[in-house]
Amino acid sequence: MSNLHTNSVEKNIILQANNLGKTYRDGLINTEVLQGVDLVLHARERKAIVGASGSGKSTLLHLLAGLDKPTTGEVKLAGQDFSNLSETKRGILRNQNMGFVYQFHYLLAELTALENVMLPLRVARQSASTAEKQAIGLLKQVGLGHRLHHKPAELSGGERQRVAIARALITRPGCILADEPTGNLDSKSAEQVFDLMLSLNDEFDTALLVVTHDLDLAAQIGETITLVDGRILQPAAV
Repeated sequence: MSNLHTNSVEKNIILQANNLGKTYRDGLINTEVLQGVDLVLHARERKAIVGASGSGKSTLLHLLAGLDKPTTGEVKLAGQDFSNLSETKRGILRNQNMGFVYQFHYLLAELTALENVMLPLRVARQSASTAEKQAIGLLKQVGLGHRLHHKPAELSGGERQRVAIARALITRPGCILADEPTGNLDSKSAEQVFDLMLSLNDEFDTALLVVTHDLDLAAQIGETITLVDGRILQPAAV
């Protein structure tokens, strides 16, 4: 492979984990949750992480998001050594390059849908007028142009997740990390939200990494990564 092609491939990597491990210590007891995990997510790529409860899925997502530090290995975000940055610099890099959608929407109850979606841009010190214009546009794209001034308590579960998706996309991040994004919805709402995520993933050219228990959903995403006891299960050789 030529150096030119190698450099091109490396530039297209938005998120990378190398030999990632996490051990929690409680007195003399060590609990190894993740061991030697390698993962690469390229721009515009979709991957699903599946596994039983306790397999390490949530821990892996927290490490990839820079919400926790690995015991071994490293995480790179947009080519930078994300896991070893200071908390402040991690926050800045995360806000620029990542969006998040969780099982529970984590919208701020006192803010309207519009204000919740504006929030990441306001944190990034965008003007209120710019943030509002972009947030209105996104909320219209997710079918909530008529719900701009409603607070989370006034929205259905599916509508709240649509607001959360709009909030995740507002900074035009390189990747979206989603943790059981449809796990708290009825089947019809879950299908609608999932279809919306995939269509916006294409439209916004973001990479998408989804943690889910739903194997049918995972199969629609693309490549599936299976975690078993903190390790990636390698497919059997053909």
